[in-house]
Amino acid sequence: MYNRDKSDISYKRWRNHETSIQEDLRGQTDEDQVTDSEICTITATRLDSEKRKSAAGPRHNSSEDTFTVDDALELIGFGKFQWRISFIAGMAWVGDAMEMMILSILAPQLHCEWRLPGYQVALVTSVVFAGMCVGAPVWGNLADKYGRRLGLMMSMAWTLYFGLLSTFAPVYIWFLFLRAMVGVGLAGAPQAVTLYSEFLPVKGRGYCIMMMAVFWSIGTVFEVLLALWIMPLLGWRWLLGLSTIPVAIFIICCYWLPESPRFNILTGQTEKAMMTVANIAKVNNKPVPQGRISIFKQNSHGQFKDLFVSQQWRTTVPLCFIWFANAFSYYGVVLLTTELFQARDSCGSADAAKIEPSCSLECKYLTSSDYRDLLWTSLAEFPGLLIVILGVERIGRKKSMALCFFILSLFILPLYACIDRTALTIVIFIARAFIAAGFQVTFVYTPEVFPTQNRALAMGTCSAMARIGSLITPFVSQVMLRASVYLTLSIYCGCSLLAGITCLMLPTETMGRRLHESNVDQDAAEVSTTTAGQSHSGSAVS
Repeated sequence: MYNRDKSDISYKRWRNHETSIQEDLRGQTDEDQVTDSEICTITATRLDSEKRKSAAGPRHNSSEDTFTVDDALELIGFGKFQWRISFIAGMAWVGDAMEMMILSILAPQLHCEWRLPGYQVALVTSVVFAGMCVGAPVWGNLADKYGRRLGLMMSMAWTLYFGLLSTFAPVYIWFLFLRAMVGVGLAGAPQAVTLYSEFLPVKGRGYCIMMMAVFWSIGTVFEVLLALWIMPLLGWRWLLGLSTIPVAIFIICCYWLPESPRFNILTGQTEKAMMTVANIAKVNNKPVPQGRISIFKQNSHGQFKDLFVSQQWRTTVPLCFIWFANAFSYYGVVLLTTELFQARDSCGSADAAKIEPSCSLECKYLTSSDYRDLLWTSLAEFPGLLIVILGVERIGRKKSMALCFFILSLFILPLYACIDRTALTIVIFIARAFIAAGFQVTFVYTPEVFPTQNRALAMGTCSAMARIGSLITPFVSQVMLRASVYLTLSIYCGCSLLAGITCLMLPTETMGRRLHESNVDQDAAEVSTTTAGQSHSGSAVS
């Protein structure tokens, strides 16, 4: 089956996934088992051995040969098709960012127009995150059972429908209900990353998913610019309506959005998977892989218990906390910005550790300078992304996430001291840049570490944990801050340090690793890697 001469490695494709796991592990050398990125090397060496039969280029397999989706994507590579998917998925990300950014703009307007007390203003934000907590696992389960494309389309259609309805909300109670429904829909937006990741080759996958973060940053900046233009002329209702445009564009573009071939394989739809692979090759102007696509039969569909079977819980539990800490810290930094700017005048006084509350019904509209401050803090995410894009494919996902958390905690420390507004702006700028970047690395790591069988459900579950962090952080950054600035900063600093340590303790690094299809497939790969590592250790000792 295998030629042990490493100068001419051959690789036998299998027809039955049940038997392939054992066959795959018996004949491989240690070097073959170390990383899953060796797929490219194995394929390349096989092509070299077949040069007698064909010139360099596409493989010409016999009728008995099969290939996996990973093999096909590696041979076809990144091209025009992936750029198209990037734009379509990016529109969902832009829409999500705009709907989140609008929360910081709506609150002062509703506070003044409807004369709302402070706790009712806070509820405008809280109900959106509460809706996300409910919707995230639901959309994830739906995407694992019925397809990524269907789950994403339904969640975005839900968001568009209730987003438009909220522009006509006559009273506060109706507005809360409709915005909660918008939150339920927005909870499905992370599935855009799930779908996008399943069309990418291993090489450069980290770069590509990190580039999706650019769409998020574009959405936040565009929302501030739109508010600066619309609010003085037409008011908040028009802003709500116009902010749904990217979601509408995404739904229209779904006509060109195919279902993930990995999902089709698991559900037994091999013909659809092959048609999608052929379409990718056609659009990228590359030859279609020859042979038959291998079958991975799925025994179950997106069950929550699958996230905790075997060794999977060692990844699921810490990753849920990392998502929680990301959202808790990210939105905490956003909310702290305004609060700390308002408290700068008390710096150096006896009450510097407190921010005295003002009248709960005091009305203050956002000014042009306020919008400029929002724009600057939103632009902070771009330099952070540029830095971490270089890190995900060099130092790995785990270290990149940890680094972002550690830098955040480092730049929280100057806030304990009495610093002027310029220094405060710089410190918050850097802190937000790195926590935003770290959040996006988490979006890279999560779909890579979970198998296709429950990848969407895992994204939904982790996203729900993030929304819990988003729900809690206003009570720390706004309510607790008024009792003690030092205690508030200590909570954020401690949470960031703990999350950074947790990142380093994750059992799996996914850089250069192919996406697995099922828990069985993933467990076999982990056993293979562990065995290889032990063999190399033993060789080194001897």
